[in-house]
Amino acid sequence: MNAPLPETRAQGIGVALPRKEDDRFMRGRGGYVGNIRMVGMLDVAFVRSPVAHGRIRAIEKPEGSEGAVYTLADLEGVQPIVANSGLAGFKNSAQPVLAGDKVRQVGEMIAMCVAENRAAAEDIAAQVFVDFDELPAVVDMLAARRAGSALVHEEWGDNVFLETFIDADLDDIRSKAAIKVRRKLRTARQSMAPMEGRGVVAHWDHRLGQLIVYTSAQMPHINRTGIAGCLGLDEGQVRVVAPDVGGGFGYKGILLPEEVCVAWLAIKLGRPVRWLEDRREQLTANANCREHDYDITAYADSDGRLLAVDCEATVDSGAYSSYPFSACLEAAQVGSILPGPYKMEKYRCRTWSVATNKPPILPYRGVARTGVCYAIETVMDAIAVQAGLEPWEVRMRNLVLPQEMPYDNITRKHFDSGDYPECLRRAVQAIGLPALRERQRRGEADGRRIGVGLAIFCEQGAHGTSVYHGWGIPMVPGREPVTLRLTPDGVLEIRAGVHSHGQGMETTLAQIAHEVLGIAIDKVRVLLGDTGITPYSTGTWGSRSIVMAGSAVGVACKELKERLIKIGAHLLKDEPAMVTWQAGAVVSPKGWKRIADIARTWYLQPQLLPGDVDPRGLEVSTTYQARRDSGTFSYACHAVVVAVDTALGKVELLDYVVVEDGGVLINPMVVDGQVYGGAAQGIGTALYEEMRYSEDGQPLASTLADYILPGATEVPAIRIAHMETPAPYTEFGQKGIGESGAIGSPAAIANAVNDALRPLGVEINQLPITPRAIVEALAAVSAVSGNQGRNA
Repeated sequence: MNAPLPETRAQGIGVALPRKEDDRFMRGRGGYVGNIRMVGMLDVAFVRSPVAHGRIRAIEKPEGSEGAVYTLADLEGVQPIVANSGLAGFKNSAQPVLAGDKVRQVGEMIAMCVAENRAAAEDIAAQVFVDFDELPAVVDMLAARRAGSALVHEEWGDNVFLETFIDADLDDIRSKAAIKVRRKLRTARQSMAPMEGRGVVAHWDHRLGQLIVYTSAQMPHINRTGIAGCLGLDEGQVRVVAPDVGGGFGYKGILLPEEVCVAWLAIKLGRPVRWLEDRREQLTANANCREHDYDITAYADSDGRLLAVDCEATVDSGAYSSYPFSACLEAAQVGSILPGPYKMEKYRCRTWSVATNKPPILPYRGVARTGVCYAIETVMDAIAVQAGLEPWEVRMRNLVLPQEMPYDNITRKHFDSGDYPECLRRAVQAIGLPALRERQRRGEADGRRIGVGLAIFCEQGAHGTSVYHGWGIPMVPGREPVTLRLTPDGVLEIRAGVHSHGQGMETTLAQIAHEVLGIAIDKVRVLLGDTGITPYSTGTWGSRSIVMAGSAVGVACKELKERLIKIGAHLLKDEPAMVTWQAGAVVSPKGWKRIADIARTWYLQPQLLPGDVDPRGLEVSTTYQARRDSGTFSYACHAVVVAVDTALGKVELLDYVVVEDGGVLINPMVVDGQVYGGAAQGIGTALYEEMRYSEDGQPLASTLADYILPGATEVPAIRIAHMETPAPYTEFGQKGIGESGAIGSPAAIANAVNDALRPLGVEINQLPITPRAIVEALAAVSAVSGNQGRNA
């Protein structure tokens, strides 16, 4: 008889375990692209366009360094990057990896310079002369739609990538609506700023006949497909390895022209080649997002019940559509997600994805959702003012109710589960609204004005084939694969095609394995980010990884457990029906066999195995698709208290509450980290971050001294409360919530600022709400009041 099984501490679903990967990160032992050193490695610097729009008349290589400079003419056979869509009317924008005859943005790459180190490569790049015929720059997205505008792509005849239209007859609504509110809203262009910039190291492995590309990427398999296509290689000739990634946020979810160039050069020279992005490149050339314009009208009855929404939305998509797809990612989604969690009778929305002479718009945490939440929540507050109600009361009258779940909304989004009114109630209670209203009435001793703002939203995450195939893009997610394998000493290897760039997947996927198998977390190795050892996946994006890959791990572990039970029962000389699975072991009245015992038998003592043993052994490859893959719908309510200094325009966040429902939480601590980080980025959207451009298309922020990011002193002690309404279609009831922290914060903060300024007759309808915006708005109201007084 074996000794009693050792007790194992809870490490499974719902446990706030410290992240396994943090040990190496906190000790400075993370392995990033910038840490890679190879014998004979060369460095690349790119010659980038100093003008936003122009024709290239000539490129002169510096005398004596001609062999170190490569232009598009040298990259024979390299195909442009093409990211098309099957949506009717979409216009193609093939992007050459190096500009040939024309540049369409400041920072577009024109030549590649190579040397023994980056400094020498930059010296060569500085000597390359490019002769331009400069063209008028298209900078403002609304002006770009007008007839007579300069054209980014002349062959189009206009500057519109795509126009979408959801039509409805609103005449009856207009005639009966007691309340009509219209707002023109604008959000600034932003530049994502992960701690680690992009980077790529490439070399040709002569033994394997394979291109090895190390790159800081979220979707290594998609990058492999894109690189192979551009270079004319089969995908078996390309291996993409994404090591530790120091922040992605969507910025690293595309194929880079730099990746293609560096990979080509590594093959050409037969030596390792590296490019590491510096912050100036990142800010001025590569990372832009979230520039939206809304003209939105909402209709409601006298009780504040929403009748209809009518919106025209324009998104600045930049010069190209990045692979696999970017140009219409924001605008096309605006039309489908603008209604948010609200019910209404009619809905009309027209959107434009507009080309300008700016960097391509890229997916950024909360893709499209951040802007539409700001738009719809702004008009909900405006309805409340006209109805004479508290903003939370108006929202409560329009939210989808828990008894209506699952609910198909007006754009046919299938809300899976939840209690939106309860989420709102908890946020209002946590923020202490009655006391805050009394505080407003009393006024502040220092003269600042207090404001309270709310934003409630739902986030569609983990949406799959049924949603994306209609877009006709080169990346449609299917069944999510994983592979499990036990080693001879009982360590479980999990190989997944998703990748982690801060989500703690080495921990959460191991927790799911523990939940099913009882295996200790320190006996689980999670292998990610390498196309050579992981199954093909579209990667990490859209709040999908824990739903798709997490569920796939659970399914695979259940299958592995059945095989282990059969072998363990045989070793115990018992029938499978007579044994149980406890704490990572097969247990019967005759004793027990641990996972390690069974693994050792399979690999080293096969003579002891049953004759009818499963020939697939202790390796399981499977795939997962949700029972309904239209996505999970997590949701949250953000409640914010601000103090506004009307003399300086400074906004201080006094209190911040988030009530979040992400379904069943695999690791609550990881979820909190996601919400904190997302909210910090949303605070930047609301108050600080803007990438301005001059009239000739020059970016006006090229360092972090010009582009302001929120720091520890700008982010308050956010309070998070969780609701856990299980998702009905996923393996463990989990939902995707990786982006939600960034979605609600700009709207809640904007509403809070406007609540503070409303008694002064001021409303700010742009993001970010900078001190200048506040002071100028107050001055404008004061000037109007003064003129009216004089006229009277």
